[in-house]
Parts: sequence; C-alpha cells; structure tokens
Amino acid sequence: MSQQAFNAGQTKGQAREKAEQWTESAKQTAQSARDKTAEVAQSAHDKAIDVTHSAQNKSADKSHPTRESAQHGQEQTAGFLGQTGESVKNMAQGALDGG
Repeated sequence: MSQQAFNAGQTKGQAREKAEQWTESAKQTAQSARDKTAEVAQSAHDKAIDVTHSAQNKSADKSHPTRESAQHGQEQTAGFLGQTGESVKNMAQGALDGG
C-alpha cells in the first residue's frame, strides 16, 4: 500500500508541475500577444499620423497657388477701385470747377 501511495503522490506532483509549466507557458504567450498587439497598434498610430501630415502638406502645397491667385485678384481689385475712385473724384472736382 505504501508503494501505491508513493506512486500516487509522485504522479500528483508531476501533474501539478506540468500544470504549472503550462500555466507559465500560457502567461508568456499571452504577454507576447499583448506586446505584439501594442506594437501593431503603435505602428498603425504612427502610420495614421504620417498619412495625416502628408495629406496636410499636399493640401497646403495645392492651396498655395490658389492663395497667390486670390491675393493677385485682391490687388487688381484694389487697384481698379483706387483708379475708379480717382476718376470719380476728378469728375466731381471738374463739375465743381465748371459749375
């Protein structure tokens, strides 16, 4: 009977040790998966930032000629209005002088 008890105890100890090994292995696998997931998430985040910056830069580059064109249009309009104002002023002065 003592041999059976010894064998049962030894088997129980081996099973417990094996279960602890599996548990540790599962913990390591889970940690590895968490690390990989965090790495992939950070990489995706960095890529999203790069894409956003690239799009912003392209948008700024494309809008530059538009801004220049709008500014040129404003300058032309200001010049035209200035000339028109001068003409109206001269005509009013002529009317006063002639009248």
